[in-house]
Amino acid sequence: MKVSVIGGGSWATAIVKILSENSRINIRWWMRNADAVEHIRKLHHNPKYLSSVEFHPSKVKAYHKIKDAVKGSEIIILAVPAAFLAESLNDLSLKHFENKAVISAIKGMIPETHQLVTDFIKEKYQVPLERQAAIAGPCHAEEVAFEKNSYLTIASPDISLAENFADLMNCRYVRTSAISDLYGVEYTAVMKNIVALACGITHGLGAGDNFQAVMVSNAMLEIKRLLSAVAPAERELNASAYLGDLLVTAYSQFSRNRSFGNMIGRGYSVKTAQLEMNMIAEGYYAVKSIAKLNEQWQIDMPITRFAHAVLYEKNSLKKEFNSLKNSLF
Repeated sequence: MKVSVIGGGSWATAIVKILSENSRINIRWWMRNADAVEHIRKLHHNPKYLSSVEFHPSKVKAYHKIKDAVKGSEIIILAVPAAFLAESLNDLSLKHFENKAVISAIKGMIPETHQLVTDFIKEKYQVPLERQAAIAGPCHAEEVAFEKNSYLTIASPDISLAENFADLMNCRYVRTSAISDLYGVEYTAVMKNIVALACGITHGLGAGDNFQAVMVSNAMLEIKRLLSAVAPAERELNASAYLGDLLVTAYSQFSRNRSFGNMIGRGYSVKTAQLEMNMIAEGYYAVKSIAKLNEQWQIDMPITRFAHAVLYEKNSLKKEFNSLKNSLF
């Protein structure tokens, strides 16, 4: 089976590593950086991300032209930041997606249109949701590199697609499961990045573990209110695809959204924090998208409101922190 992975960052690299454990798969890996592609072809590892992970050349082939990367594949996995997805796919047309399953490993929203990734792919490339899935769950790329035990959930309206792809990703250090709640895990993934970013801001301001626990508890209620409005369904929010992903992103040392927020809380400007990280914090863009969409929903979302006021309205950190404290319980 030929599987295309679109993206050259740490999460894309981790996904390639996981899939390369499966003897039934050949991986066609696209990345924007031509030098990185050449490096992988010659030295068999990504020079910028998870560079300790080596790939066998018979299993993993790197490409700089995206049309070559998706040619002949049965599955396309999207693993670039949401802010760059449209640009990354710009050379592809509807025919490149015909009869292929599309799997989103992106935990963000399209900034220009405030769409979920699956809705963008459905609208732009006419791939029905039944041929799409999303990868969810608490699984940092850095721990995949060290083969730490991890759990992933694959969500798709077509449960057979979810189960089949979950089977492809199942390996000795990754346990997988399948569910049908595509929108539920997508919106939760967007929200958990916002929450982690907000946790980072408050930590940078000096808040302790007690307050972080209160924030995460309130965040689950905020996520529940959101999902009840935009994607009502029976779901178990305490499962790892929801609560587990929120917890690891809010607390982990590997969480780029928490790290980004922490810098903001310590007084960094957005631009300075982005330059120093040299990685994309999806939560920064997600804050604006969720705030925009909530103009219609009018859901009580104090954590999102706090992050938006700090990042986009340039309000006083101290003032907004005090307001946030008074809105939690």
